[in-house]
Amino acid sequence: MILPIVGYGDPVLRIICDEISIEYPNLKEVLTNMYDTMYNAYGVGLAAPQVGVAIRIFVIDTEPFSDSEDLTKEEQEQLKGFKQTFINANMLKEEGEEWSFNEGCLSIPDVREDVYRNEKITIEYYDENFNKKTEVYDGLIARVIQHEYDHIEGILFTDKISTLKKTLIKKKLQNIMDGKAKPDYRMRFANKKGR
Repeated sequence: MILPIVGYGDPVLRIICDEISIEYPNLKEVLTNMYDTMYNAYGVGLAAPQVGVAIRIFVIDTEPFSDSEDLTKEEQEQLKGFKQTFINANMLKEEGEEWSFNEGCLSIPDVREDVYRNEKITIEYYDENFNKKTEVYDGLIARVIQHEYDHIEGILFTDKISTLKKTLIKKKLQNIMDGKAKPDYRMRFANKKGR
């Protein structure tokens, strides 16, 4: 089932999310709905708070990124076929050079900004079958994971940009809160009347 994506300004996007157990009700359905919602919005990642649920889950599928002409062949290959569910993720390490990349977010439509992140991460998590894993990722996959991990920590990519850039996008962010954004997917807006 395709769910509405929660827009900027909704308090659920600022919550440090709760861990879940293997007995979490309808977990398979929750994951299926998250993937369906992400694909419907042409996203490459989606975290549970973005569909209004404050739990430590995010899903990623970087396949849509893999045919970008802005990427090297090596980067395209790395992104092709990378699909992963992260449950109760815990970032163990962020290291290496910080590098800039233009990011966007399904909860903040029509806003894109350059964000600096570390090039390499070590993350511990459970997969969709509750198998515990510790993995090291780098490059664009690491960046997508960092972006989604921030969501379960109550952090948005707009928190990582300069004060000047925040001032420049203030009106756009207010329009999202007021329900004036017009993405081509369903959204739930923070201040929109009759939501």
